Amino acid sequence: MPKFFVKENQIKEENVTIVGGDVNHIKNVLRLTEKNTIEVCNLAKQESYLCEIEKVLDEEIQCKIKEKIQTDTEPNVKVTIFQGLPKADKMELIIQKSVELGVYDITPVEMKRCIVKLDEKDKIKKIERWQKISEVAAKQCNRNIIPKINKIIVLKNICDIINEYDSVIIAYENETQYTIKKELQKLKQSETKKIGIVIGPEGGLDEKEVEILKQNGATVVTLGKRILRTETVAFNILSNIIYEFDI
Repeated sequence: MPKFFVKENQIKEENVTIVGGDVNHIKNVLRLTEKNTIEVCNLAKQESYLCEIEKVLDEEIQCKIKEKIQTDTEPNVKVTIFQGLPKADKMELIIQKSVELGVYDITPVEMKRCIVKLDEKDKIKKIERWQKISEVAAKQCNRNIIPKINKIIVLKNICDIINEYDSVIIAYENETQYTIKKELQKLKQSETKKIGIVIGPEGGLDEKEVEILKQNGATVVTLGKRILRTETVAFNILSNIIYEFDI
């Protein structure tokens, strides 16, 4: 069943009004008409409803709420990925699959070894595109939120907010002793609610960057004996977090 996200002001009592790009999608792509049913999620309350289409107009779709849908698709912990900027196609894959695996939000980070260099205009366009990819992935896997793609930051910005997290974990290929498994098992024993993950770009994290993050309270872990591509790291860590906290 197709799913659509709406804001609080689009719901009045038992009526829902769908506007924007979703109108075209419903009318011309899905070709839905009156009496068809769709799922609508109130982003503010993270609540989903089964709705029946009542009117298909030029600029809006009017629906009637039939019943509330009980969903429990959100993880028990909020995970932020601080992703060193990779090439465009890799970033899109990271966003899509991380949203499917339950990430809360993703922050692109300019790092020393980033190949990609963006000007301010390009940054705005990229964030808009990446946010749309997040929304499509969230609909596909029945999320009750659309994970936010935050503005592109620099490494110092991570240091400024480390204390807002229960743990900020750095995946670093030169670490050989302390494993992601050990760190997550330690966190599981506490009331962990918020985890940050720092992932380097294609060239990896610079040694000085790792040291700066460590000095500000981040924890360095190894993901195993093999060196992973940057687009694989997020999936590895998120899968481990799901295993430890969410199943």
